[in-house]
Amino acid sequence: MPSQFRCNGDDGYLPWLDNLLQIKETANETLEGIDYDFKIFDDAKLVHEEIIRLNKHNKKSRMVAGYCWEWISKKNRDLKDIIIDDYRATWNLTEHGQAWLVHPESVTEIGCIHTCQGLDLDYVGVIIGPDLIVRNGKIITDGTKRATTDRSLWGITQQIREGEPSALGTADMIIKNTYRTLMTRGMKGCYIYCTDPETQQYFKERLSRNSHKTVQYGSKSGESLSFDK
Repeated sequence: MPSQFRCNGDDGYLPWLDNLLQIKETANETLEGIDYDFKIFDDAKLVHEEIIRLNKHNKKSRMVAGYCWEWISKKNRDLKDIIIDDYRATWNLTEHGQAWLVHPESVTEIGCIHTCQGLDLDYVGVIIGPDLIVRNGKIITDGTKRATTDRSLWGITQQIREGEPSALGTADMIIKNTYRTLMTRGMKGCYIYCTDPETQQYFKERLSRNSHKTVQYGSKSGESLSFDK
């Protein structure tokens, strides 16, 4: 698939990402020699704090997430949609729509696949929800973990429940490509947090294969663990 994104070093990053998400096998096992800032954080709150800090430079850094949380703040802005431990956040405001990037205050909000396509950011923070997990090194997707308001899987989850053979494959492709899109919104870097511990460990292990890359994991204490291979 030709590169559709202007990520730094995208000729290497995108095939690496395809391999990482098990969309297709590629020869790109590491990010060695690729000018792209990819980090894993152990706390969703720390990812968002870093995105807010980076956004101060030119207002082009944002948070996004898999659509795994109901949009309850749509009718009541006092409510929080995304709750992970002590982290609280809301989906982007209705009136912003796909223009949420241009609103200065929207850096405190979370975008999703429906509002971030076609947007070029400097840095993107991505929360990988329970619709994509890893077990024994294999990525497993589950469309039933998506919010009921997610239109991208409307009808497909019902087909899965009814035993439609092709539905599982369709949902798997949609979910993996959703995260591929989210993780390629940042031209300079992508910072991720996984809600599932085994999935978090999978990404760490894959990233640590880089032989000449500094791998940084944001810890709950706010420190970073760096490995110069």
